[in-house]
Amino acid sequence: MNDLKEQIIDQLNLQDLKPADIGDDQSLFADGLGLDSIDVLELIVLMQTIYKIKLSKAEDGPKVFQSVRTMAEYITANQAA
Repeated sequence: MNDLKEQIIDQLNLQDLKPADIGDDQSLFADGLGLDSIDVLELIVLMQTIYKIKLSKAEDGPKVFQSVRTMAEYITANQAA
């Protein structure tokens, strides 16, 4: 998960953060890292370019991008598929 955290930091240009600053289950949105809808688009691009995974249904977005752990689980599940 540390690699994913580093990729998120790079993709979103969060240079003031280190992977250790992001909790595995910490919310990525308002009550956590404070990401917004534009940031989610960047995370979708990250998953497509690095992991070759497309979000299959837009309505899955809030569940997939809830935390680093939920992103990692989605990536793992869809890479194996």
